[in-house]
Amino acid sequence: MELIRGLHNLRKASRGCVLSIGNYDGVHRGHQALLSELRKRSAETGLPTTVLTFEPTPREYFAPQSAPRRVLTLRDKIDALASYGVQRVVVARFDARLAAFSAETFIREVIVRDLGAKVLVIGDDFRFGAGRQGDYALLQQHAAKEGYALVQAPMLVTDGVRCSSTALRAALAAAELEPARRLLGRRYAISGRVRHGKKLARELGMRTANLPLKRRPPLPYGVYAVRVTVPGLFDGCAGVASMGVRPAVGGTPCLLEAHLFTSEVDLYDRDMKVEFFRFEREERNFDSLDALKRQMQLDADRVKTYFANTNRGI
Repeated sequence: MELIRGLHNLRKASRGCVLSIGNYDGVHRGHQALLSELRKRSAETGLPTTVLTFEPTPREYFAPQSAPRRVLTLRDKIDALASYGVQRVVVARFDARLAAFSAETFIREVIVRDLGAKVLVIGDDFRFGAGRQGDYALLQQHAAKEGYALVQAPMLVTDGVRCSSTALRAALAAAELEPARRLLGRRYAISGRVRHGKKLARELGMRTANLPLKRRPPLPYGVYAVRVTVPGLFDGCAGVASMGVRPAVGGTPCLLEAHLFTSEVDLYDRDMKVEFFRFEREERNFDSLDALKRQMQLDADRVKTYFANTNRGI
C-alpha cells in the first residue's frame, strides 16, 4: 500500500483513482461495506483504490476539547485500510486553509485536480466543505461536468443499530467488547511498539510488555483479558492487560501493560498488537503494594480460567 502524507506530496502519477473520503475511524463493518464497493469499482476501471483521510480530524481541529476519542490510532487505521484492500491512503493535514474551502472548491481542487478521481464512493452521511455544506446532492450536481461517477454506499445495520463510529465508540466506552466486535467484524485491538518501563510489574512478580499510549483510548481504564500478537515471534498468546495511569504506583502517562501467560521472550522495541476479549475490572488504587500484588494474581488467575473455559487464546 502507498501512503502519501499531505496533498502537496501528490504527484501526476498519483492522479486517477477510485476514491473514498472520510475519517474512517474504526474501519468498522459500515466502512468495510464501502471499501467493498471501492474494490468493485477499482476492478471495473483498473484504477487504484484510494482513501483520503484527515489529520487531525475536522472535529479535533475545530473543538479539540470536546472531540470524541479515536477508536484507532492513525497507524492502526492505515493498517486496517490496507488489510481491506486499499491501495493508496492520502493523509491530508486539516488546517485553516482546508477548513476554509467551500464545498465547490473542495470538489474542484482536491477531488478533481489533486486526486483526479474518476469514481467517488461515499457513505450516506458524508458532508464536506466549509460549514459542512457539501453533500451527495452537490457531488451529483457536479459529477458530469467534472468527469467522475458517483456511488453512494448503503447504510449497514448491525444488531438493530446503524453501524457507525459513534455506535462503536459507545460500545467501547461501556467496555461492551462483544457488541464492539460485531460492529467491527473483528476484535478491538491496539498496536504499538514495546518500550522500557520502570520494571515495577517485574518486581511484583509479573513481567509485562508496555505500550505507551499517546491518546486516551476509547475503552475504560482497567484490566482486560487479551490476546497478543508479535509479528515474527508468535500469533495469539493469551494474557492479562492493565490499561490506565497506574494510581497504585504514583501515576504515569497512559500505559497499556500486557502480561503474557506462555511467553517470556524479550519484546523490547518490537511491534505488538493487543486484542481485547473481556473487561475484568476498573482501574483502582490500593493501600499497599502487597494488596496490588494479590489483586494482580487474582486477575491473572481469573483470565486464565476464562480462556481455558472458552478455548480461546491458550
